[in-house]
Amino acid sequence: MDCNPLNLDGLNNLKYNLNGFIWIDISQTLYLPYIEKVPLFRGCSSEFISQIIIRLHEEFFLPGEVILEQGNVVDQLYFVCHGVLEEVGTAEDGSEETVSFLRRNSSFGEISILCNIPQPYTVRVCELCRLVRLDKQSFTNVLDIYFYDGRKVLNNLLEGKESFRGKQLESDITFHIGKQEAELALKVNSAAFHGDLYQLKGLIRAGADPNKTDYDRRSPLHLAASRGYEDITLFLIQEGVDINLRDNFGNTPLLEAVKNGHDRVASLLVREGASMNLENASSFLCTAVARGDSDYLKRLLSNGMDPNLKDYDYRSPLHIAAAEGLCFMAKLLLEAGASVFAKDRWGNTPLDEARMSGNKNLIKLLEDAKSAQLTEFPCRSEEFTDKMHPKKCTVFPFHPWDPKEHRRHGIVLWIPHTIEELIKTSAEQMELPSDSCILSEDAGKITDVDMIKDGQKLYLVHETH
Repeated sequence: MDCNPLNLDGLNNLKYNLNGFIWIDISQTLYLPYIEKVPLFRGCSSEFISQIIIRLHEEFFLPGEVILEQGNVVDQLYFVCHGVLEEVGTAEDGSEETVSFLRRNSSFGEISILCNIPQPYTVRVCELCRLVRLDKQSFTNVLDIYFYDGRKVLNNLLEGKESFRGKQLESDITFHIGKQEAELALKVNSAAFHGDLYQLKGLIRAGADPNKTDYDRRSPLHLAASRGYEDITLFLIQEGVDINLRDNFGNTPLLEAVKNGHDRVASLLVREGASMNLENASSFLCTAVARGDSDYLKRLLSNGMDPNLKDYDYRSPLHIAAAEGLCFMAKLLLEAGASVFAKDRWGNTPLDEARMSGNKNLIKLLEDAKSAQLTEFPCRSEEFTDKMHPKKCTVFPFHPWDPKEHRRHGIVLWIPHTIEELIKTSAEQMELPSDSCILSEDAGKITDVDMIKDGQKLYLVHETH
């Protein structure tokens, strides 16, 4: 419980009778030597320290006075300028025991204020003390502005209270640090979303990390790009925000700008090094083609998306356009460099799809493109056939050196993009453990699908075989 100390109000009253700037100079002279050496503020900025100092109130306490009682909730933070105090706890037998002594540059009350937990020890005066105090609301207001310093304070608290480090305290402080980080990320993202460059600069100057993301891993650059704010986009790039960061939905800032039609922001991002190398990038192109969204398709292609991307069936966007009879979409893809020689899983080219759809204009467009591409790139047909046509293999469920009586029929599979996919598919179809490996005919372990030749015989065996 806070006591009514013998207090010299003259100095505090003088504060309100002097010009504000004069008081700042006086408070710096009076209190800086004490506050700047407080362990709680180790590593904090001079601006933060100054804001603390001008909010202090000075008080004196007599020997024997109890300033804070164990178990009470505290709303004042104290700093020792002169004198000695003791922190008193309860021993196992119920008696009082002195936990530590508080001398010049010490602080107390911070655990209760910062972690919203009861005061862990009683604080009692040993000899006449000169203290300065800061109320909780003022302290919180300063911490809300100086975010970087706030993290320093919490970390210093966690490191410095060796006498009261328990797991609960560490958990409380860690929780508050995490909460502060999350709230700060939301403030930064909110400023970026609403186009408030002034607030955004203020937050980052105060220590906010512009690379922090929200619960969907969206950075402020995602939001600025999606809203078309060129000034904020450029500022965030200059601040070192990851320009190609993907959120939880696979979207990058560049894709956000493209999807929302912000061409100038998209061009700015591309100029600064952003790419359209996305997860499932082919699905973006194929979806745009399938729904006939020519504007979206133009933006995707003009910002660097490869028109020859393929889906899980090795179908390119040109396959989709040809199959749906979308002549204008096919024209856009061809102008961007789409190949008419690309083959899907079944060996069909876009021209084969067009002939099946029966669109004469589309058939002519693709035939003309085929002639042009053959003239310009004579080897292109063979190149794309080799590149696009999927390879297959036969996987057997035994070791290549097993005797004939142990051998069983295998299965023929298309070779996927990764060895992990091949193992998983083979194991599922042959009902074998998933912790298996693929061997060649000479019992060498294959670790990369690029090592596998078309039509090769492979063997799926348990790792401990």
